[in-house]
Amino acid sequence: MEKFIVHTGLIAPLDRENVDTDAIIPKQFLKSIARTGFGANLFDEWRYLDEGQPGKDNANRPLNPDFVLNQARYQGASVLVTRDNFGCGSSREHAPWALQQYGFRAIIAPSYADIFFNNCYKNGLLPIVLTAAQVDKIIHIVNANVGFEVTIDLPEQLVRVGDDAFKFEISTHRKYCLTNGFDDIGLTLRHADEIKAFEAQHLSKFPWLNKTTV
Repeated sequence: MEKFIVHTGLIAPLDRENVDTDAIIPKQFLKSIARTGFGANLFDEWRYLDEGQPGKDNANRPLNPDFVLNQARYQGASVLVTRDNFGCGSSREHAPWALQQYGFRAIIAPSYADIFFNNCYKNGLLPIVLTAAQVDKIIHIVNANVGFEVTIDLPEQLVRVGDDAFKFEISTHRKYCLTNGFDDIGLTLRHADEIKAFEAQHLSKFPWLNKTTV
């Protein structure tokens, strides 16, 4: 998992409440057993004017010119600012996969659905909670300034927006995992030597466990 320490990037506003996971990545794309390739279909029903299907060539699909991520000023955005209850609906882990694979490193919102919020951390996507007033201010600034960038400083737990710096909360454990690039597997592999030593000791006591049947 990629480390998250300090990130500066273009910010895009999705000025909607209650964005559910089916809007983030529609259900037909959940057929894939791979964990890659979902970014092209992020917000598929909003980004395109036709119906998306797995394996369809997105390069030839008609874009919705009114959708924010299709606007030239937000191309390459890596931070998304949005409204309350982002990520509600089903618990599909494909939603943070799609956001991350599109290019987003962080999301800023007043609140999130719990399962989506936890899935973000497990996949290296930072979901930041700010107050509704702070989100209002950020969206206003972004709308008024083309090419506006923010800086997210995870060690200091700050979102720097122009001359303002907004503090956000994060648990010590989650902060440790993100700044070191550890997912659940990475956390376990820190103890690989101890695990191997335990397995060797266990097999010496119970050698029959190492036998295989034909």
